Amino acid sequence: MCRNIRVLNNFEPPATEDEVHAAALQYVRKVSGSSRPSAANQAAFDRAVHEVAHATQHLLDALVTTAPPKDREVEAARARARSAARFEA
Repeated sequence: MCRNIRVLNNFEPPATEDEVHAAALQYVRKVSGSSRPSAANQAAFDRAVHEVAHATQHLLDALVTTAPPKDREVEAARARARSAARFEA
């Protein structure tokens, strides 16, 4: 799956509409094989992004977990540390 799609479940505060849309956009780009659709495909592309975002939001709203919510800042710091270690010279 696309590396740019991030986990959106179980965060405090919850995933924003923009984050859900960005994940949907990345998914549709990956599936369609196109980051910029032609004018002939733009409507279908936009509709797919909207529908995937809608389904994603419903999924996130319905998921149940007993784990405590993750802190966005802590997770971002961990990601930066992993990146630094991976690209260390």
